[in-house]
Amino acid sequence: MKKTSVWLCICVAIAWLIYALQISWLFFPAIFMAVFLCSGGRNFPRVFFKTILRDLKAIIAFTIVQLKCRYYNYKNVIMADLFESTAASLPNKPAFVFEGKSWTFKEADEFANRIANYFKSQGYAKGDVIALILENRPEFILIWLGLSKIGVISALINTNLHQDSLLHCISAANSKAIIFGSNFADSVVEIQDKLPENMLFYCHGNNGNSAIPAVSLDQTLRDSSPKKAVHSHQKSHLDVLMYIYTSGTTGLPKAALIRNSRYFMATGLYPLLGGTTKDVVYCPLPLYHSAAGILAVGYCIVHGSTLVLRKKFSASRFWDECIEHNVTVVQYIGELCRYLLAQPPRPTDNQHSVRLAIGNGLRPKIWTEFQSRFNITKIGEFYASTEGNANVINIDNQVGAVGFTSRIVPSAYPVKVVRVDPETGELIRGPDGLAVDCQPGEAGEMVSRIIKSSAVMRFDGYLNQRETSKKIARSVFSKDDYAFLSGDIVVQDEYGYVYFRDRTGDTFRWLGENVSTAEVESIASKFVGLRDVVVYGVEVPGAEGKAGMMAIVDTENSLELDDLACQFKTALPSYARPRFVRVMKAVDLTGTFKFQKFKLKKEGFDIGHVKDPLYYLDIKTGSYLPLDSKKYQLILDEKLRL
Repeated sequence: MKKTSVWLCICVAIAWLIYALQISWLFFPAIFMAVFLCSGGRNFPRVFFKTILRDLKAIIAFTIVQLKCRYYNYKNVIMADLFESTAASLPNKPAFVFEGKSWTFKEADEFANRIANYFKSQGYAKGDVIALILENRPEFILIWLGLSKIGVISALINTNLHQDSLLHCISAANSKAIIFGSNFADSVVEIQDKLPENMLFYCHGNNGNSAIPAVSLDQTLRDSSPKKAVHSHQKSHLDVLMYIYTSGTTGLPKAALIRNSRYFMATGLYPLLGGTTKDVVYCPLPLYHSAAGILAVGYCIVHGSTLVLRKKFSASRFWDECIEHNVTVVQYIGELCRYLLAQPPRPTDNQHSVRLAIGNGLRPKIWTEFQSRFNITKIGEFYASTEGNANVINIDNQVGAVGFTSRIVPSAYPVKVVRVDPETGELIRGPDGLAVDCQPGEAGEMVSRIIKSSAVMRFDGYLNQRETSKKIARSVFSKDDYAFLSGDIVVQDEYGYVYFRDRTGDTFRWLGENVSTAEVESIASKFVGLRDVVVYGVEVPGAEGKAGMMAIVDTENSLELDDLACQFKTALPSYARPRFVRVMKAVDLTGTFKFQKFKLKKEGFDIGHVKDPLYYLDIKTGSYLPLDSKKYQLILDEKLRL
């Protein structure tokens, strides 16, 4: 179909022109016949009629977003400008609701102005970077928004990080200062001696740790002006707004560049899902990730929706709070949905006003049950990555789909599925040197063309350009073009709907977080005396994503798993700690001396196939215990939580 895209566009345009001008519909059969002949497929009429309205709706929405981005680029509009515009039009409307307090848009903008004016007075200027370590609360959003008014970039730090990982994220961004919540003071103290001597510290809340010479942000802001900061720097819609960290295929977390243009583009499709200014959005997800930090927050900044924030997700309080705040839109990840379904049925399950749930990772197996039990009219499942441009969204409730691309006009949005080697993850190329397209129902990697001039298809990647280059391939759609490699395996059906299958490379997802196996391997190797360590993800019945599993070579029977568990607890966030350990005498290597993970992943923790000693992480004691047939069966029966 890709060779006939231009013809199909012309035919569709003519058909709609006939309708608009009220020309005799006797012309339509001729137009349709032309479309059919151009398609060259007998299934095309069925695909056409089933998807034409869906595709037109999406194409129009994407076009509007593109045009707005071009206009904002021409006018040098940044996200802070859009928030100021929203605040000016809705000054007394609640922007944020948090722990019983409501912030109006006017109050929120004044707080952001105080941030801008204070840090400007301290000499911070466009291009400087400040690391932000703060729990979910309105101040988190307003601090980075205020800093952006003077051109300062915020590095949004995962609050679960400690020691080397935390130090890396702060240092990799070349941060000049750290703004931290008082409850994260101990984490900052752990790395204080390794930070530059001229590093400055600002504390939000009561800093009970005197070891850190931090400025009290609360006291300082009282004396700062709430009026709009006067700036002299040249601002641009393409300015970097923030860094959001993502665990890629190798190493420690990487800082993805989020420009103002990308931030706006991600929020622009909210109306396509039925989102409006009147919505009240409930967000219990961490704001340092793009799902909440861009989408949920963006709905508030750009579209004027009210955002209800929570420090941490609570399954037992979720629907009660939705009722309390008259929530109409909720944001989710797949694990959250499973936790909600695991709660005992209660009247509040469908006494709320929620009509739309937006998120990713909702498993097809529980999709219908989740939607039915909680009486949610629409599920806005999407597929996206923080740094990538291969983004799709499900706009018409297709169960299990993470989104779609047009089968009628594929060139309208150049994202497709191509064949890859299942063991190496490398693209499979045809005789012409280009990537080979997958057929409907065939699993492959999601890729997207990189178009620098397009806000939607632009790829900025990471702060580290070497890491950015690893996500780019040449000659994918056409000779010598550039394409983004998502690293995810998906399947596309004949109607263009996309269904997520797995991640390629050395990354897996657990408890809603991406885990870099290379990072865990590096930390584990230090703890076990530089023995060979292999980390990979394995499927666990009833759980979202994949649990971490670690194979360790121990030829001398000297491995101390209790010590290893304690060290992991200190050095790794909970989601990155391996749930299973396999103790081996040797690990097979490839010809280039890389660990052969394919076989290890396939065997998983199946005690029927694995003859090596196996252990599982007991979440109550925090220790690794032997995995026997009884415990193995409890895991299969979903009675032993990991």
